Amino acid sequence: MTEHKVVGRTEWQAAREELLQREKEHTRLGDELAHQRRDLPWVQVDKPYRFDTDDGTRTLAELFDGRSQLLVYHFMFGPSYQAGDPPNSSIADTLDALAPHLQARDVTVVLVSLAPLAKLQAYQRRMGWHLSWVSAATSDFNVDFGASTPQQLGQAIERPFELPPIVAQNAAAAGTDIPSYLSQAPVVSVFVLQDGVVYQSYGTTWRGVEFLMGYYPILDRMPKGRDEDDGWQLWLRRHDEYGNR
Repeated sequence: MTEHKVVGRTEWQAAREELLQREKEHTRLGDELAHQRRDLPWVQVDKPYRFDTDDGTRTLAELFDGRSQLLVYHFMFGPSYQAGDPPNSSIADTLDALAPHLQARDVTVVLVSLAPLAKLQAYQRRMGWHLSWVSAATSDFNVDFGASTPQQLGQAIERPFELPPIVAQNAAAAGTDIPSYLSQAPVVSVFVLQDGVVYQSYGTTWRGVEFLMGYYPILDRMPKGRDEDDGWQLWLRRHDEYGNR
């Protein structure tokens, strides 16, 4: 950073104004994309999915909890996992804080995972989250929406040493092996409830879920940026593991 270009205030302001024009273009493009997302056609969800919840077995429609919009984050937590990994946990941190504001705008937020409910409840207590977290262990929900594979994806990988280092690190943090870890995927599914019928309106995965990782937009505006290089997400820890910095 000490070798970064340094200029006077006038030259900095001119450079800032030039960048501002690009930022405004980006904002307008973001608005356009948001409109296109809302204009996506819906698909009716006919399958009778059921979930294990703190309040007993519930249907997908019942997960809306009296609201008309449902944001599901498919939290990577497979049956063999002993804990959530740091990236997924950081997403839950964000959603837990935002849930009251989203509820005020007719949006219910739910975490869904494939592990048994008791495992999810234990980890939720450790993390201190108040979000609704349900288990899809008894249904095809996670498989149907691309968040889990019917068989372990990792078994089909011939040379796991070619995987990015974050995979092994996250598998270890989750207390499972690489094939079992890779049987799960980070997915966002959005649903709407209208006249008692559930429709899917949107879905995304992998880098598409970055909008839930609130620290990245902040880091993108800092002098060092994300500062990850080839160590993508290796710095991430659970919020109770950073220690005093």
